[in-house]
Amino acid sequence: MLQLTKRTEYGLLALVHLADREGAVASVREICERYPLPKRTVAEVLKDLQHAGLVDSTRGSSGGYTLARAPEQVTLGDVVRALEGAPPLTTCESPIVLKGGGCEVQPMCPIKSPIQRVRERLWQMLEHTTLRSLVSSGPHVSLGAPGAVESN
Repeated sequence: MLQLTKRTEYGLLALVHLADREGAVASVREICERYPLPKRTVAEVLKDLQHAGLVDSTRGSSGGYTLARAPEQVTLGDVVRALEGAPPLTTCESPIVLKGGGCEVQPMCPIKSPIQRVRERLWQMLEHTTLRSLVSSGPHVSLGAPGAVESN
């Protein structure tokens, strides 16, 4: 149903690595040595995350990246929005239809409203799931109530 892009997966791996390092600078090379990821793509992803204000960069031979905010303050929604935007679930939410491409069923569509509620619930879950919850020592998100968190 919903599948994150490789760029978002790489971004999440890099962010978890930075969160594990607790403020220490990590280079693209270090991240890609830890996880078998393409350096060029990880560098591009980190640049996009920097533009979104999720990571800070330091230039130079001992340079690299650090989290711009505490892991508790970075949500999966922040990362997905920075790297791929809000993905549409139905064709009526696609940019082509929204720009006037039209949908012949839209005036009487029985699924638009329920699908929109599913999409909103998914985004709520992404917005309530923090980077800290992805770090092995942190709490894990429960699929129960929105924002519910359970400890290990």
